[in-house]
Amino acid sequence: MARTVHRSGSSRAVELRRAYGLMRARFGHQHWWPGDTPFEICVGAILTQNTSWSNVERAIANLKAAHALEPKRLFALPEAKLARLIRPAGCFNVKARRLRSFLRVLVEEFDGDLKRLFAGDTPRVRERLLVINGIGPETADSMLLYASGHLSFVIDAYTRRIFARHHWCTPDAGYDELKVLCESALRQKTGAALLDCWQDYHAQLVMVGKHFCRTRKPLCHECPLQPLLPQAKKGDVRRNDNR
Repeated sequence: MARTVHRSGSSRAVELRRAYGLMRARFGHQHWWPGDTPFEICVGAILTQNTSWSNVERAIANLKAAHALEPKRLFALPEAKLARLIRPAGCFNVKARRLRSFLRVLVEEFDGDLKRLFAGDTPRVRERLLVINGIGPETADSMLLYASGHLSFVIDAYTRRIFARHHWCTPDAGYDELKVLCESALRQKTGAALLDCWQDYHAQLVMVGKHFCRTRKPLCHECPLQPLLPQAKKGDVRRNDNR
């Protein structure tokens, strides 16, 4: 088995910045998150847990057809009806409860006003979201980064897989470890440009994960990040994932 050599902090930062240029050159700006309003983005962030985005789109289309995609209207729906409307997103009973937990806080504590919910410094708002039943770190960070303009990098399964294969982290790296790595390495811009970079960077990783850095039979030789893949690791990835 080839020895895994992990990059130093400075070299990882350089490679992570270079990775963005390679991905952006291949895919173009992704203009994420797909959603017409900040509230729709929040709803989508909850519904996309453990399902594909195409299923979420169908569920959101149902909510729009029912003229319910507004905080107070959605909260007023009986839970059973809400579950039926979001059925395409899968685990609809669980997600209905999670969505109502979020809506209860938004409506009862902040009068349905997302700006009030997201007001304050990022760590405090993040903790405010994390205490809501059904909202974990990835969902909270998705809401913060895409719906509220807070600088809070999103980590998902694609990020873990890509980073581990490039030796930017260990395979068992935790969410917070990867979040700190990305937020510290990707600070070469400021203001709105930095927010846009973090939003698009996550979207670019999703594109790489979906189309190239797959769980099995990854297409390393076609991937835009191939130039950054350690030579010793290329054979390991193919051997390990093509069994």
